Formats: sequence, C-alpha cells, structure tokens
Amino acid sequence: MSQNTLRIAAFNWLKSQSDLYEDVIPRKVLESGFIYYNERITLIGPQGIWKPAGMELPLSITTVSDGPYTDSFDANGLLRYSYRGIDINHRDNVGLRRAMENQVPLIYLRSIVPGKYLAAWPVFVIQDHPKELSFSIAVEEMALVKASLQYDLDGVLATGDLDQARRLYLTRQVKVRLHQRLFRERVLRAYQLQCTLCRLRHTELLDAAHIIADANDEGIPIVPNGLALCKIHHAAFDKNIIGISPDYQVRIREDILAEVDGPMLKFGIQSLDKTCIILPRNPIEHPDRDRLKERFDEFMKAG
Repeated sequence: MSQNTLRIAAFNWLKSQSDLYEDVIPRKVLESGFIYYNERITLIGPQGIWKPAGMELPLSITTVSDGPYTDSFDANGLLRYSYRGIDINHRDNVGLRRAMENQVPLIYLRSIVPGKYLAAWPVFVIQDHPKELSFSIAVEEMALVKASLQYDLDGVLATGDLDQARRLYLTRQVKVRLHQRLFRERVLRAYQLQCTLCRLRHTELLDAAHIIADANDEGIPIVPNGLALCKIHHAAFDKNIIGISPDYQVRIREDILAEVDGPMLKFGIQSLDKTCIILPRNPIEHPDRDRLKERFDEFMKAG
C-alpha cells in the first residue's frame, strides 16, 4: 500500500470523526479505526508512539491524561513530546526520529478526560532533544501537506522546510483548542451532562460557560469558574438577561420579566426567576461564590 495515500486516508477519516464527535473522539473509535484496502488501520495503540501493521513509520503519537509522561507546550509554543522510556535508540524513538528526518506528517492525540481524545493533524517532529529525552512537535496546514504527499509518491515531503511562523501559530491554536475542550468536558461532567438551569441533557446543545470571561485574569478554565448551560441559556447569561447570585439563585432581568412574548420566553426564561441552579455533586466543583458575586454585580447594573 502507498504510505502517502494511507496517511491522507487516515487524515480524511479523522476529520469525519472529529466532526461527528464535535472534536472529542472516544478511544474505542480510534482503536477501531477504518478499513483501507481490506486492512484495518487503527489510530491508537497501547504505546504512545503508534505504528499500525504494514506501516514503515509511526502514524500517531498520544498523550494520556494519567500517563507517565509530562508532555506539554514549551516557551516557544511548541509541543514537547517525551521519548518512550530513556533509551534514545528504542525502536519507537528511532521511528519518530526517522519521521523527523523524512518530514513525515503524523497525528497527535491528546486525552481530554479518560477515554476521550482531541486530535490534531498533520503534525511534524521538527527537533530532537536527546539530552532531554523529548521531541519538539509542530502543527502544519492540511492543504499544504496533502498537496505535497500527493505530489511526492516516494514518501518524502516535497516542500522542504515549511514556514516556521505559520507552524508556531497553528500549534498555539491547538493549545487553545485543547484548553477549551478540557474546560468543556470537565464542566459538563461535573454537572452530569445537563444544563444547570433547565436540565436539558442533549450534549450537542450544551456549553461550558465561563462565569468570569476567559479574557479576564480571573477567568481561568477551571470547573468552579464554569457552568453547564444549554445554548439559549448560555447566550442569555452572557447578555445579562439571566443572572445567578452567589447563593445560587437564578434571577431574570426586570425588563425581561415584564415582556409578553411566546412560550419560549415564558417557560424557558421567565419561569426560572428565583429558582436555584442544579449543583455538581462534588462540593469542590461548585461555582465559586466570589466569581458569581462579581458577575452578578454586572447583571444587576445591566438591569
């Protein structure tokens, strides 16, 4: 089988799964993989550096949430990916080194919560750090890589050195996505996958709303700064139509309470006034009262 066309097929399949699962793919889906010329291609395996049967070089690299390695982003914004073990000549480390030398595109899978992964592709190994037992990883544009792979049928990336500034920008975007998805998954889990106001349980219609916006210094992406809200209540909260007091009481802005409109306003918003939100089971994950007070003060001023 052509190694290049197989990688393109893997990237295309991953795009469809990422769209289907809203960016966070279950491990069992990645383990099952897809059929390519009557062979099953899996995208994840028991070791972090994964090379499916029949492939000459690794297809994916994985960071798990509770694993032994501390993969993170360095000061330059690049991902530092740890060697497998401490043997620089372990076959998996040699495989990644060969992928770097040949500029072969890979898939990066990052565990968000146990059993769910954010995928970034294509990524490249751009530097080897044997003294630190790690590689530097950067993201590249899919269109450039596809064109190059389709042009170079011998398996070596034809474009040579791609623009470093672009790679840094794209890698930082993955870091932002990672933080956003970590926040969403953890907040929704804390609230048992339901809107804290109306109990709606369709996860495709749920958001993790910040109490204090992430642009603010106090708006860090932690569960106590989050609320699980359906999309309409999220929008109403952001626009100060709905407020939540530090004692977890829901308040509706006075001018909105005075409006006469259809059933959505009456039953979906007005009827929530002076009710209490649904809290996470774990008290540690309850909304931070100080943050709620700061946000509730904004709500009161808006009214």
